[in-house]
Amino acid sequence: SLFLVDIFFQCIMEEKKDYAWVKDYVDSKEGRIKPGKVKDYLHALFERRIAVLDGAMGTMIQGYKLEEADFRGDRFKEHTASLKGNNDLLVMTQPQIITEIHEKYFRAGADICETNTFNGTSIAQADYEMESIVYELNKQAALVCRAAAVKMTKEQPHKPRLVAGAIGPTNKTLSMSPDVEDPAFRAVTWEEVVKAYKEQIRGLYDGGVDIFMVETVFDTLNCKAACWALDEFFEDDMKGKVERPPLIISGTITDKSGRTFSGQTIEGFYTSVQHAKPFCIGLNCALGARDMRPHLLALSNIAECYVHAYPNAGLPNAMGGYDEDPPAMVESCTDFFESGFMNMIGGCCGTSPGHIAALAGLAAKYEPRKPQPLCTNMRLSGLEMYEKTDNIPFVNLGERCNIAGSRKFKRLIMNKNYEEALQVALDQVENGAQVLDINMDDGLLDGVAAMQKFLKLIVADPAIAKAPIMVDSSKFHICEAGLQVSQGKCIFNSISLKGGEEAFREQAKKLKRYGCAVVVMAFDEKGQAATYEDKIRICKRAYDIMTSKEIDFPPWDIIFDPNILTIATGMKEHNTYAMDFINATEWIRKNLPHAHVSGGLSNLSFSFRGLGHLRESMHCAFLYHAINKGMDMGIVNAGALPVYTDVDKDLLTLLEDAILNRHDKATENLLDYAEKERENKSNKGGGKKKQEAEWRKMGVNERLTHALIKGIVKHIDEDVEEARQKFDKPLEVIEGPLMKGMSTVGDLFGAGKMFLPQVIKSARVMKKAVAYLIPFMEEEKKASGQTNTNAGTVLIATVKGDVHDIGKNIVGVVLACNNFKVVDIGVMCPLDKILEEAKKCNADIIGLSGLITPSLDEMVDVAKEMQKRGFKCPLLIGGATTSKMHTAVKIGPKYSNPVVHVLDASRAVVVCSNLLDARQRDDYVEDIAEMYQDLREEYYEGLSDVKYETLEKARKRPFKINWAKEPAPVKPKLIGTKVYKNFDLKELVKYIDWNPFFQTWQLRGKYPNRNYPKIFNDPNAGKEAKRVHTDAMKMIEDIVENKTLECRIIIGLYPANAEGDDIILYKDDDRKEELCRCYTLRQQALKEDREDAYMAMSDFVAPKGSGVKDYVGMFAVSAGFGIEKAIEKYQDDHDDYKSIMIKAIADRFAEAAAERAHEIMRTDLWGYSKDEKLSVEDMLRVKYQGIRPAPGYPSQPDHTEKLTMWSVMDVEKETGIKLSESLAMMPAASVSAICFANPKSHYFAVGKICKDQVEDYAARKKMKVGEVEKWLAADLSYDRA
Repeated sequence: SLFLVDIFFQCIMEEKKDYAWVKDYVDSKEGRIKPGKVKDYLHALFERRIAVLDGAMGTMIQGYKLEEADFRGDRFKEHTASLKGNNDLLVMTQPQIITEIHEKYFRAGADICETNTFNGTSIAQADYEMESIVYELNKQAALVCRAAAVKMTKEQPHKPRLVAGAIGPTNKTLSMSPDVEDPAFRAVTWEEVVKAYKEQIRGLYDGGVDIFMVETVFDTLNCKAACWALDEFFEDDMKGKVERPPLIISGTITDKSGRTFSGQTIEGFYTSVQHAKPFCIGLNCALGARDMRPHLLALSNIAECYVHAYPNAGLPNAMGGYDEDPPAMVESCTDFFESGFMNMIGGCCGTSPGHIAALAGLAAKYEPRKPQPLCTNMRLSGLEMYEKTDNIPFVNLGERCNIAGSRKFKRLIMNKNYEEALQVALDQVENGAQVLDINMDDGLLDGVAAMQKFLKLIVADPAIAKAPIMVDSSKFHICEAGLQVSQGKCIFNSISLKGGEEAFREQAKKLKRYGCAVVVMAFDEKGQAATYEDKIRICKRAYDIMTSKEIDFPPWDIIFDPNILTIATGMKEHNTYAMDFINATEWIRKNLPHAHVSGGLSNLSFSFRGLGHLRESMHCAFLYHAINKGMDMGIVNAGALPVYTDVDKDLLTLLEDAILNRHDKATENLLDYAEKERENKSNKGGGKKKQEAEWRKMGVNERLTHALIKGIVKHIDEDVEEARQKFDKPLEVIEGPLMKGMSTVGDLFGAGKMFLPQVIKSARVMKKAVAYLIPFMEEEKKASGQTNTNAGTVLIATVKGDVHDIGKNIVGVVLACNNFKVVDIGVMCPLDKILEEAKKCNADIIGLSGLITPSLDEMVDVAKEMQKRGFKCPLLIGGATTSKMHTAVKIGPKYSNPVVHVLDASRAVVVCSNLLDARQRDDYVEDIAEMYQDLREEYYEGLSDVKYETLEKARKRPFKINWAKEPAPVKPKLIGTKVYKNFDLKELVKYIDWNPFFQTWQLRGKYPNRNYPKIFNDPNAGKEAKRVHTDAMKMIEDIVENKTLECRIIIGLYPANAEGDDIILYKDDDRKEELCRCYTLRQQALKEDREDAYMAMSDFVAPKGSGVKDYVGMFAVSAGFGIEKAIEKYQDDHDDYKSIMIKAIADRFAEAAAERAHEIMRTDLWGYSKDEKLSVEDMLRVKYQGIRPAPGYPSQPDHTEKLTMWSVMDVEKETGIKLSESLAMMPAASVSAICFANPKSHYFAVGKICKDQVEDYAARKKMKVGEVEKWLAADLSYDRA
């Protein structure tokens, strides 16, 4: 259509303008990128604009209506198998058709075309009995695509075309069984897939591809095999002597659940393939663009490389076709670009050159996405990603699936009872193990077969497979076999320098190729490191080798095990072993950047075999000290450990004496204790039973709290029933002893004295207690008649990636008992589901819950999406890792409606009630907003090393307004100025904001009596506030009657457009002659969220050249004329009280005049809100459209901008309001502002600025740098010379 032709023509013309940069990369004679320049060219291209990929090959081939004979051609006439449908073969039998398709896509605007080799492996070609021609087929496909690319590049050298070698997923999967009766069966092996991919890679490379594209990944393990084959081909076969083409990886989400066919989340998928260092990663096929969005958001938020999408033309219809035409697909994809997700766009099933031309036109309008900065946290994955952050002090490596560590597990495996063995794994995950340690080392067991079978069976159970795996063996090949059946990013346990440096290097290189994290044992050629000196020497040596240029192993994926050795053996040389480990841990964490420390605890207490309680207590005490020094992982059955604070004080002293080697008698004393324990044990544990019975003698409240902390379920029903009889309402049992217990659990967990598995045990006790109480609460609700009405609808959800729900469930129960309708949509809720369900139930409040640290980022994403979709309801944040500070700093700024952190269930009712009570809401929201603003300021002031962006880069991320979609700015009725003298003060009285008045007198009420007029009810400030207000009203009556003060107002309105950071004001609407320029400053403090803009006020004005005629307003007001005479009179009477009072009133009148002037501007002189019907209360709460920042305040801290305003409006001549040498307004009771009308304009703080901006600003304003620095002294990020 002409629409598409026009779009493409515009794109070509734009590119021709910017041809200079391309010349350095293109060999125009050869029609391709110069040798060795492909990766550099792609980086330059992706940084400058959004690249375009081709569309569907299969869809285009179908249009040729080919028959069997067409597929066969002359060469394969006699082939025994049917060849119809083998599209890849057409590069050999119908090359002119494939060439024509490539050319059509290139002409439509594609920068890159994929070779016609989606099924180009021997595995896929086996269906057609064509395995023997795979190399030839791939080479020919590359040559055909290359010919089309060369032709187009020679025609249009300003837009070089590239060839991507398409590597499809094959028709067999390494992660899933095709036999439902045998989940451990696989139709193909790792070695077979690697071999098949390598053959395809060789053909594509020899045919001259520029890029390798592993695409339509539905099984990540197949993708990892392709990446391995690429490594093997270039590093081993080609010896690293040739340029390696960049790699693009494209995954496929099979349904709206957001997972690949093999079950991985987007984050899990990315983490699994990140080691391959893809140039670009993205999604294609399966979903249409609209359904792809949330998954692209997740990928864009995590990917440190470029991101692409090539969706289908909608979802398949009933006939298997695709209904989205080019304009419809553009509409579906526009959000990708507006949200900043894209570096490359293309099309998959159902798309055509028309679709690609339309997408190319769309892409040309938007800036490309910037990759995420390098993440130096260790990321692991099973089906889901696990990220080790500083907020997670210790990772529990579940030890129960270790033959060497669990007699039960060994018995099950040796008896081939894999089904029950899987239950052991599931129990660990449910009990809080973040990683599963799998070890199959036994002399009578085929370790490779057992390891692979068990891991294959785990994949079939998503509840287990979500956790990352640690493959554990003393034999390298057994662990390697485990990696070859695991699609996620595993931990390899372990390697060491025991076999020498050469072997260590080879193993490290191989493990880097697998993309796993690795445990490095502190062994070398001399043996095991026992002393502190040996531990740090060996670990340093291993670290230096692994992070060397030759290997370049990511240091955050290195886990050192400096050997936890047995103490209290009676041998003096063993006494320091625990402290040697702890001290070595501290040294490693300080001196080997990003590395982690782990260890197996069981060795520590080996001297006390048979004394379970003593051993568990020893492990608990050791971990407390080791974790404080930096041990952040461990193979431990944490669920069996006591809480540190619960270890008997005398025993703890003995244990810590031995662990910390405090004195020479430590071992002897502990051995004496152990002997007594053995005697007690021989008495059938009577001592322990007595200890267990003691807590049953406590009061019921204390028993409930104790049971929660200890995770004891046994007596919970009887204790809850006893408590229910004691309290007036069942809910009081939850809000009393149960919440007290959970609060203690939270405190202990935060202090590192409880571990996650112990917290989960506590949560189960809480869950059971609440479940017991629910029927009684339901009965009570019915009896009170609270069945038909509710106080409001609250939707609650545990966010995506998090399965913890006990806290959320308790909140739900407490709210329901207080007559709220609670809609609980469960755990692992993606943001789309949360917001769709909130709309369905018309939620008044949305509550988000999460226990793990990644949940915090997901909550930020939900807040941003709520803002984007125009939600208005409050957002509540809760969960163990959440905090008021994080909510204020990270979440609140993303959503313009109330965001409130809820500490626990007991606070939920008060928060929800205040938010939904029309009488309380505004004051409550203001109170929260003020508190959170204080927290933000406290946070940012506390940052010792604030980083800043350069002005050049900050300007590339302005606040963006789509001016083409915005309603046209309203032209003011008045161009120029209007002056109001002797403005009626009586009219202004109702516009007075009394809250600052009370602050003048240092009178502050507390919520809910913080604001006027509720401050009169405040028990502390109320009486005095009432008195000064009464006095003020009497003085106001006198001022109005006697005209003691005079108010003057000047309003100016001007045609305006932005040019960079300047706002140009024009003399008239012809916009040919500049009247003046208003200069604005741009934020430079580094924004952690890459979607956040670096704002300047000029962003709120339509840019010059946009074709949009915009306008800007100004005003200056004063209510201080006549005040000097009044003050003089009061001072003569020695009446300081009235002197202060009239100054405070004049200030209030000035602010009231500003409010009224702005209202006149909005509703009359400018008229962009002519139908505005706001109460004064709403105006004071800034509920009007537009903003009115004042020079010298956060959005424009430069007072010298007042000079421009005074000049352009001739303020002093027209009103008598003057500026002092320091640019203070006189009279003092004066206000001035510049006004913006755009609905998206909002207040912000510029913050500190850097030298580059000061110099730029001075040049624009034609001022000396030193002068600018003087006026902006408080806003400089550096010290003035």
